[in-house]
This record gives sequence, C-alpha cells and structure tokens, in this order.
Amino acid sequence: MAGSKPKPRREKKPKAGAFGQSRRRYCYFCKEKIDEVDYKNFSSLRRFMSDKGKIRSRRITGACRRHQRQVAVAIKRAREMALLPYVSR
Repeated sequence: MAGSKPKPRREKKPKAGAFGQSRRRYCYFCKEKIDEVDYKNFSSLRRFMSDKGKIRSRRITGACRRHQRQVAVAIKRAREMALLPYVSR
C-alpha cells in the first residue's frame, strides 16, 4: 500500500435550482425603499401569504431578515384586525 497512487478526485457539479438556474431574489421592501411594513396595507401583505393563509418563508419571498420579521408581525396584526384571514377555505 505504500506505493499506491491516490485516487483522482471527482469534479463537483455546480448546484442549480429547480429548473437549472438559480436566480437571486432581492427584498421587495429594500428595492422600493420602504422602511417600515404597515399592517394596514393588506393588499401588499397578500403576496407574502400562501393561498392557504400561511406566511411564506424568506427563502420563498426573497425578503431580507429585517423586513421578513416586519412582514410576519404585520400579517399577524392584520389578522387580529380582521383585514386578513387566518385560514382560507
């Protein structure tokens, strides 16, 4: 075994997204220069919810950490004020 050659390493394939290309998502609120997310603007909060009424994750929405937290709090407040549904049928 002392004179054996090391095995050649396999080349790693580049990781791609679901359809072959990964695309960088940018935060909607940073792009529009919105500092605070308002719970009364429920029409814009709808895009951060699934059709079942769940809050979508950062990975899906592309929001930055700061704005994703604000979105979550705003959605919860809008639900409490009956502007958004908790569950949709």
